[in-house]
Amino acid sequence: MRLDWWTIGLQTVNFAILVWLLHRFLYKPVLGLLDARKAEIQRQYDEASAAEGKAKAQLAAVERERAGIAAEREAALNAAARQAQEMAESRRAEAERDAQAALDAGRATLGLERERAFEVARRMALDLGAEFAKRLIADVPTQLWAEAWIGRIERHIDGLTAAERDPLVHELTDGRALTVVTAAPLPQAIAEGWRARLARSLGDRITISFEADPGLIAGAELHFPTAILRFSWQTALDAMRAEIEADDNPN
Repeated sequence: MRLDWWTIGLQTVNFAILVWLLHRFLYKPVLGLLDARKAEIQRQYDEASAAEGKAKAQLAAVERERAGIAAEREAALNAAARQAQEMAESRRAEAERDAQAALDAGRATLGLERERAFEVARRMALDLGAEFAKRLIADVPTQLWAEAWIGRIERHIDGLTAAERDPLVHELTDGRALTVVTAAPLPQAIAEGWRARLARSLGDRITISFEADPGLIAGAELHFPTAILRFSWQTALDAMRAEIEADDNPN
């Protein structure tokens, strides 16, 4: 077999030209298109990555905001719960104070009413006692109660010291009289007996007169010019009434 070098050379030249043409007009444009496509894909990938990063950042921000909102909501709920509890406790305490105040006021009112009722009862008892004493004395013979009271008066005068009795006796000089006031008029004989016994205690030069005052209930009073010695039940009743009035008006 004989080789045709001219033909081989021409074919080689044609192949080289074809390769150059393919490289020049096909391979390079295709490579350029591939590089451009690759660059576009890379750009899109980068944009997508950037968008994804931005989205993740926004999602993280949203999550943080959501967490903050949840925390604020929890804090608000806790604050509202505490405030509601404090208000409930305050109202309960206020209600307890009001109830205690009402109870104290009721007790005070009840105590005051009880005290008033007691004082009224005491006054009524005094009035009834005075009325009963009047009726009781009315049934007692004059001689008996007269002897009891003049004996009490004598014991009192005889028990005075000189410093206490002398000023009283001195008041009865110069014609000034001692007035003996009894709850009921004394019979003449009993009055004379009282005059004699008082003269022995105060001196036989004194002048004595007698008067009656039913308000004394029982007993007698010795009215000196500037002093009074009281020996009547009315005096005791007046003292008890004064004590009741003092209890009613402590100020």
